[in-house]
Amino acid sequence: MSKNLILAYDYPLLGAFWTMLWIFMWVLWLFLLFRVIGDIFRDDSMGGWGKTGWLLFVILLPFLGIFVYLIARGRDMGKREQEHAMAQRASFDTYIKETAGGTSHADELAKLSDLKNKGAITEAEFQQAKQKVLAA
Repeated sequence: MSKNLILAYDYPLLGAFWTMLWIFMWVLWLFLLFRVIGDIFRDDSMGGWGKTGWLLFVILLPFLGIFVYLIARGRDMGKREQEHAMAQRASFDTYIKETAGGTSHADELAKLSDLKNKGAITEAEFQQAKQKVLAA
């Protein structure tokens, strides 16, 4: 057999470990790159030219661009991610409430009672609206 042919049993265990480590680091780097690019697009406080500049910097000089971005704007990345998650949660909750039929009878009765206490509706209007809610 030739010496250039590397078979599975000729591959040392430490070599396999280093190969797996480099693959893991490469995947981790790609994850960080896409996360920074996503944060650039998500940031509403930055204008179009700022986003373009950061994006070019990150794409043309990825290692330096990512490190500089994380140093300069990394602290607010978590805040922007949290705001995005809260907005998605609020949107999902609104969708669920609309799909599930809106408010319950108890909520509607509490609103009617509050309107009556504030003087916005009379007792007769309150009773009429109450009957509609209970009939539904």
